Amino acid sequence: MSFHSPFPDVEIPDTSLFDFLLGRVATDEKLAAKIALIDGSTGAETTYGQLVGQINALAGALAQRGFGVGDVAGILCPNLPAFVTVFHGILRSGGTATTINSLYTAGDITSQLKDSKAGYLFTISLFLPQAEEAAAAVGMAPENIVVIDGSAEVAPERTSLRELLGAGAPAPKVTIDSATHLAVLPYSSGTTGRAKGVMLTHRNLIANVAQTGSLLTLSDEDRLLAVLPFFHIYGMSVLMNSSLWRGATIITMPRFDLADFLRIIAEYHATFVFIAPPVAVALAKHPMVDDYDTSSLKMVFSGAAPLDAELGRRVADRLHCRVRQGYGMSEMSPVSHSIPDDRDDIPLGTVGLTVPNMECKIVDPASGVEIDVPAEGTSAPGELWCKGPNVMLGYLENPQATAATIDSDGFLHTGDIATVSAEGFVSIVDRLKELIKYKGYQVPPAELEALLLTHDAIADAAVIGVNDADGEEIPKAFIVRQPGAELTAEEVMSFVASKVAPYKKVRRVEFIGAIPKSAAGKILRKDLRSAPAAS
Repeated sequence: MSFHSPFPDVEIPDTSLFDFLLGRVATDEKLAAKIALIDGSTGAETTYGQLVGQINALAGALAQRGFGVGDVAGILCPNLPAFVTVFHGILRSGGTATTINSLYTAGDITSQLKDSKAGYLFTISLFLPQAEEAAAAVGMAPENIVVIDGSAEVAPERTSLRELLGAGAPAPKVTIDSATHLAVLPYSSGTTGRAKGVMLTHRNLIANVAQTGSLLTLSDEDRLLAVLPFFHIYGMSVLMNSSLWRGATIITMPRFDLADFLRIIAEYHATFVFIAPPVAVALAKHPMVDDYDTSSLKMVFSGAAPLDAELGRRVADRLHCRVRQGYGMSEMSPVSHSIPDDRDDIPLGTVGLTVPNMECKIVDPASGVEIDVPAEGTSAPGELWCKGPNVMLGYLENPQATAATIDSDGFLHTGDIATVSAEGFVSIVDRLKELIKYKGYQVPPAELEALLLTHDAIADAAVIGVNDADGEEIPKAFIVRQPGAELTAEEVMSFVASKVAPYKKVRRVEFIGAIPKSAAGKILRKDLRSAPAAS
């Protein structure tokens, strides 16, 4: 039996993302004068009025060059204020933005540019070598590589963002169908195969901002620290777009550094931070946290991977703020579940309640039978299926993958194993394809990872399934020790064994310097499987 959001449906207007987020700036003098963006590295400020002016100017320049509806532009850029201008300038012109991971190699960038058929690429001078190599590989015109920080001194041979903003062309009048017009093409992580272009429309993105708006009560007085990358759907929608919709201030941070992260919170009085669990580990355990004033924080919100309840409580106790988590994926724009910020009664180990306008099912992956919501307690685990206005149109030019992910009834099969309680609280157990099968039992790596992170001597951990000498799949833990800590493999295995059922015990341990993760904080298990064992 399916279950719906406990919240009333929200209105999803039929308009463009720009008009939905920023259309009122033109008639609201107070909002126009308000600070929209602060560069956390330099302190430079951009007002909402200036931001809208830049977006319109870029849209006009692109239209003047013949770029518009049906065209795609890539963005290869860390979190800078200019990212917001470029992203919304592309959409304002009628085009589609494909956001590219800042850590990508030239080969990775080439693949995405080719697959998305991007005709423009916006980047920064630091990334020019790989950007130019990729652009040349797909035959992109050199003048269509736009250097965001370009000037007479920096990459003068390339088109600069400053040049486009100064072109003086008016923003075009664009008419779109918000339900079908592609706004963005983020690419899935590729952990289960080749990365795929996720087709998200203006309506998809508008819907999710509206859906989450009633659960996270941001206001125009809030200041959000943006360390999660804007190129990832979590940073793009939950952070960037939701903040603009609320008239809040975004403080950008191009890459995570704990000292800089804490400095920005203290210096700019950040009230909200959106993170992934690896940052939560640092906030809970690193002694440096005590050296900074974080009293302005009201909320730490975690996503992208499961947050252990005990770890979340440690963060809340240390920073004296609320901690919440949610769940989603690029294919859902991204949020489908969240703990509302005013609900202290919802267990932190869950991902909370289904957001408005959504319907979900939990389905036994072996039998295909729907698992009922229990009258009391918690359901058996099964694959989470979700349906709503935030679900993607499909994967770009990949009907087979689309059909395998979205069924004929419109339910997106997430590939995540979940449970639901009688109260409607959803918990993510693990990825369907990452479950370890030990002697017929299913062992969720995320459960063991969460447990390992509660050990005072462990800074980070990951668990995968490996084969033993007899060909039996067993849980193997990769452990990063806390600085100065002494910890043996036997101690790790004994710690886990004392707290789990016998079939869930860790049976092999390897100590490494760092757990490989994506920019959004997801463990790259395929890298752990392919890495040679430490000697």
